[in-house]
Amino acid sequence: MTTPETSPPESTPDSIDADLAALSERLVSAEDAASAAREMMLREHAEIENQRKRLQRDLEQARKFANERVLGDLLAVADALGRGLAVANADAASLRAGMELTLKELERVMQAHGLSAIEPVGQPFDAERHQAMSLVDAPGQAPNTVVTVLQKGYLLNERLLRPALVTVARAAGA
Repeated sequence: MTTPETSPPESTPDSIDADLAALSERLVSAEDAASAAREMMLREHAEIENQRKRLQRDLEQARKFANERVLGDLLAVADALGRGLAVANADAASLRAGMELTLKELERVMQAHGLSAIEPVGQPFDAERHQAMSLVDAPGQAPNTVVTVLQKGYLLNERLLRPALVTVARAAGA
């Protein structure tokens, strides 16, 4: 069995020129599309870089002024202390009264900013919030109960900032 050989169609110079022109047009079109895509990619990259720099600047500003509100509120406490020190002939009772008012103002500012004192006296010892400094005999107190606070502990928005330093009731016979 023989099969007729297929030969490529005859190409004429006109058809070659037409194919070349069509390919040239497609090449120019593809180069234009590639150039436009590259330009868009460069613009997008520049926009992302600008956004990254802007966010970095904003973050630095936020860090720099994060405590501005707290410090602004503490100025009233500092002013009260300054006025107390300016009184030349104050007696002990008036100084104490002034210190109590200033302490109340300081506690108000601390509470307004989410800081609260841990008040553990009479509560069971909690190693998460308390640091035992000593064990003491405490008649009338249940074992492992906080008897006294040597230094207040604080929570900042329910997260431990500083544990309370406490003395704890010892178990009978221990």
